[in-house]
Amino acid sequence: MKPGHSLMKHYLQFKDFRAEEYAYLFERSAIIKKRFKNYERYTPLVDRTLAMIFEKASTRTRVSFEAGMYQMGGSVVHLTTGDSQLGRSEPIEDSARVISRMVDVVMFRTFEQTKIERFAAHSRVPVINGLTNEFHPCQILADLFTFIEHRGARDGQDALECLRGKTVAWVGDGNNMANTWLQAADILGFTLHVSTPSGFEVDPAVAGVSNPACQKVFKSPFAACEGVDLVTTDVWTSMGYEAENEKRIKAFADWCVDAQMMSLARKDALFMHCLPAHRGEEVSAEVIDGPQSVVWDEAENRMHVQKALMEYLLLGRIG
Repeated sequence: MKPGHSLMKHYLQFKDFRAEEYAYLFERSAIIKKRFKNYERYTPLVDRTLAMIFEKASTRTRVSFEAGMYQMGGSVVHLTTGDSQLGRSEPIEDSARVISRMVDVVMFRTFEQTKIERFAAHSRVPVINGLTNEFHPCQILADLFTFIEHRGARDGQDALECLRGKTVAWVGDGNNMANTWLQAADILGFTLHVSTPSGFEVDPAVAGVSNPACQKVFKSPFAACEGVDLVTTDVWTSMGYEAENEKRIKAFADWCVDAQMMSLARKDALFMHCLPAHRGEEVSAEVIDGPQSVVWDEAENRMHVQKALMEYLLLGRIG
């Protein structure tokens, strides 16, 4: 799609796409990943440029987007607040107007969701949320694709059938990951069990779900994990909340996903974590390094789903 095209889309939060668009993205992700594993050259984004803007540091987001864009034949420009006017006095709207005249797609990893929304409102090209305080849609896209890979094909189900009716337990902080899981449950028809310490709850108003019944809240993380298909968590102190670290370590002491907690889930339940992980805090080493953990597949799949996402945003549907 050319800059300024009437069908141009942004991907700022999970609910920006419909269920059938996710079905397409999961299908394309599988095809693109298979080509990668078979060393098949696939370069549909030749002469396209991705600008990556980081106001929050990253390992997985940078490597997955940068490697993915190069593999698709494109180029990458890497910007941080330290080496551009973004960290000085230039209005975000002006940065968006300028950057989007020189590249074809922008990935922005920042703090407030309102900032990426302002950038997108003045961009001539698609903008992708690489993480904000409120949402992390690319990570949940990868997590769901990973679940489908591990639990879909055995039943001959398509991607959405594989997810529909399943139950996911979120154990820990009511953060950007939890908000995005809630949106995914609402759109794709599964249930999210949520257990957070008091004072760290998920705010349904932030997620803005249409069906509140997609979420069930539990005081006990053990109760939240009973009979679920997937258990997932995140660090207790997300980036930008370091000043609360001591307080959080005390508040979250009972929210460590350990073998006892996992034993309450289905026998074939998976464990996920978006990484980086702190063994002995939000998850025990026995769980994250155990047979139910798929965290390394999950991390790799960031690249594959983001390649499918960039292809979709720039070229529309293939075939």
